[in-house]
Amino acid sequence: MSRTIALTGATGFIGSRLARCLQSAGWQIQVLVRPNSDRNRLAGVDVKWVEGDLDNFDSLRKFVRNAYAVIHCAGAVRGISAAQFNQVNVDGVARLVQAAIEQHPLPRFFLISSIAAREPHLSPYAGSKRQGERALCETAGAMRWTALRPSAVYGPGDREMLPLFLWAQRGIAPVLASDNARFSVLYVEDLADAVKALIEHDQCQQNIFELHDGHQHGYSWQEVIDTIAKLRNKRVITIHVPEMILGLLARLNLTAAGIIGYAPMLTPGKVRELRHPNWVCDNSMIQDKIGWRPKISLGEGLRLTLRQAKG
Repeated sequence: MSRTIALTGATGFIGSRLARCLQSAGWQIQVLVRPNSDRNRLAGVDVKWVEGDLDNFDSLRKFVRNAYAVIHCAGAVRGISAAQFNQVNVDGVARLVQAAIEQHPLPRFFLISSIAAREPHLSPYAGSKRQGERALCETAGAMRWTALRPSAVYGPGDREMLPLFLWAQRGIAPVLASDNARFSVLYVEDLADAVKALIEHDQCQQNIFELHDGHQHGYSWQEVIDTIAKLRNKRVITIHVPEMILGLLARLNLTAAGIIGYAPMLTPGKVRELRHPNWVCDNSMIQDKIGWRPKISLGEGLRLTLRQAKG
């Protein structure tokens, strides 16, 4: 059996953790990378670099050759239009799956999707993640596949949730979600461990699993803030950002992005995601299938994240 795993998105926050986790478990990691990509996150990791991108079918064929498993972690999280998200999150998935099903023997395929795919109407990003799952399902044929919908993933090196955590650590916590919103989270190392467990569990196929840290019913932002307050042994001041202000900032950001030409994170679609009341996940399916359980609690995960962020 081949011990090679083909991994996209390995230079990113989640992908780099997957690479390190799988290499430590004895797998050989083959990485798809653009020539100008920053490879610093993989410093010290012995990987085979395959230059190319999701638009180049020849490079994808080379990338998946002789792989036991393909893990598609790359994805677009910033953008203005549905077309920008779909180019990577839908068309990229379809091309990579097509390259994989040409191989003999067929590899296993793992798609790192998002809990946002559960609510595709909220934003172009969420819609693209659901369509990416559909592209996998409709294109895979006899190939065994698994799609993962992790909750909000955090940890050292995260650039999405970390700024909010750092503000709270300094004593001020802006809350962007609605007062009644609840959500699940997942420490990045637990996500990597879940992927490793799925690869090593040969019977699992054609499933979509949600993943979170095991805390039933999720969290409110106040509970997260209270946890950080305990870590710093000081009170944290909570500032609730009204939806109207958040929406205005998103529209201004969208206009500026169209003029200047950058890919924005805060958009009206992202605001709808942030204000959605229920992002609580359910681990029961993956636990029943392979017995996987997360190890890192919110308190421990935040302690590790903030400690490394402080340097």
